[in-house]
Amino acid sequence: MDFAWTLKYATEILGTAILIILGNGAVANVELKGTKGHQSGWLVIAVGYGMGVMIPALMFGNVSGNHINPAFTLGLAISGLFPWAQVAPYIAAQMLGAILGQAVVVATHRPYYLNTTNPNNILGTFSTISNVDHGTPESRKAATINGFINEFFGSFVLFFGALGLTKNFFGAEAVQFAKRQIAQTGQSVDFSSLQVKAQLAPVTAAGTAVAHLALGFLVMALVTSLGGPTGPGLNPARDLGPRILHFLLPKSVLGEHKGDSKWWYAWVPVVAPILAGIAAVALFKFLYL
Repeated sequence: MDFAWTLKYATEILGTAILIILGNGAVANVELKGTKGHQSGWLVIAVGYGMGVMIPALMFGNVSGNHINPAFTLGLAISGLFPWAQVAPYIAAQMLGAILGQAVVVATHRPYYLNTTNPNNILGTFSTISNVDHGTPESRKAATINGFINEFFGSFVLFFGALGLTKNFFGAEAVQFAKRQIAQTGQSVDFSSLQVKAQLAPVTAAGTAVAHLALGFLVMALVTSLGGPTGPGLNPARDLGPRILHFLLPKSVLGEHKGDSKWWYAWVPVVAPILAGIAAVALFKFLYL
């Protein structure tokens, strides 16, 4: 089915908002004092973020592609797999969705923000923080370097894995075979049409469904394996949108211990995933497309 671009923008807003509600909502449940999930552990956060990616992928993968990540959108566009004209609207939608999703987290957890005395725990429910930072210039430098390495490789695995799961899924070979056969005969077929999709569904539907499920488990695994140093972000909108909201919200909402937004670190979870996205998409396209 062919969806209008305006619907795709709205879908990116919803998908990114759901990601933040489920992901940062899990962080808030663990980090904020007084919640029933307080100090329940890192695995709770990993499950929250895994579901935060999996659920929108299953809901919206066939509508907008479920990018919900500016780095992924840019990587696809640079590699010629997504129209440049739609990059800015997609990124704007993702940023708006991240801010709206974070606003829901704040609204539902406001009493617990007021009870929390650790500024890092408060900021951690919004954006990533490097555990190497202790407030000194030396620790900030170390945090920046460690954070960049962590975000780059985590994002690379995420984007390369996402493409592998959604492009090389079980049944994808049937689509490729059909395209080669049609090319040899000189026919023109719209593989995005509902009729063609229905004909290919018996060999592709199960594979795509499993791929979107596996994508959530990939994020869950990345949070458990590479999440310790920084969070991780793996997504410029997921980090920058909530950080902007953290900066704007007054202490009357987040409590007297709000603390600063650590803008000195904010470029890392934006630039590193973008570079990783470009590299991952380019490598995947070179190897498999």
